[in-house]
Amino acid sequence: MNVAVVILNWNGKQLLKKFLPSVLKFSNGANIYVADNNSTDDSIPFLQTTFPSVKIIKNKINGGYAKGYNDALKNLNEAIFVLLNNDVEVTENWLCPVVEALKKQPNLAAAQPKIIDYKNKRYFEYAGAAGGYIDKLGYPFCRGRIFNTLEEDTGQYNTNASIFWASGACFFIKKEAFWEVNGFDEDLFAHQEEIDLCWRLQLAGKKITYISTAKVYHQGGATLKNINPDKTFYNFRNTLLVLLKNTKENSVWFFIFIRLVLDGIAGVQFIAKLKPNHCLAIIKAHISFYKNIPKYLKKRKLTKTTIKYYYLPSIVWSYYIKRKRTFKEL
Repeated sequence: MNVAVVILNWNGKQLLKKFLPSVLKFSNGANIYVADNNSTDDSIPFLQTTFPSVKIIKNKINGGYAKGYNDALKNLNEAIFVLLNNDVEVTENWLCPVVEALKKQPNLAAAQPKIIDYKNKRYFEYAGAAGGYIDKLGYPFCRGRIFNTLEEDTGQYNTNASIFWASGACFFIKKEAFWEVNGFDEDLFAHQEEIDLCWRLQLAGKKITYISTAKVYHQGGATLKNINPDKTFYNFRNTLLVLLKNTKENSVWFFIFIRLVLDGIAGVQFIAKLKPNHCLAIIKAHISFYKNIPKYLKKRKLTKTTIKYYYLPSIVWSYYIKRKRTFKEL
């Protein structure tokens, strides 16, 4: 099959114990790796004794999702990488449809399967659902998930589709394409890095797709809990950095200004919900964004081409003002 399934792990022994058996059961022909991000628990001894067939890659530091995968993939020779979260349960035939699509379509660089909520298997899962898109202000959303509204899977997305970004929870990519755009942006550390990578792939003339006949179940929020202010920090900061880096139009500064205003409104809402730490995380995200502007302006200069990246002008307007809750209503 010439496929590497690479599971990034940091202190996830219990998750590996829970989810790794399905990967081993349903991934015939693929090489299974666990890339350990310098865990402080006993993940590695546990793997060595319980799952001896799994190949272990030991990263020297915890560089987050971005550096963790960059370091782990450097010495792998397989033609297709499958980057899989350690909290994903896979199903029978989850690999073949996606791998076959990548092999048959030369211009197809990356893809994702259908991602269902492990905790409620009738619904799509937040991190990817049936494929990702963004709006002109850089807000990500999915077929099957807009903001915190998750759709029930009734077969409405049982067709393959071109998408803007594939989920990092279960991310298929050709090795050649990954290194052609220099892998993940390590300055992002975690969150939004798959969107940035898919954006750069498309600027290089590649395509991303959703394959409906492959399915996995994602628990979600296992490394950084949804209630963790660190997640809020990275999401708010990295969205701004990715927008600045990849949008060639000079109007990007206007879009960023609007985003900063909307982020401020989000901060007020966090205070109203008695979550001051999340409001503080937004403030820290903005400060970090300002500090990183010079670095990201240099990265922006490396972008020589442009594409129409957004699905619609504002998902915020469509969702909150027009009250459109599902992708098909947009």
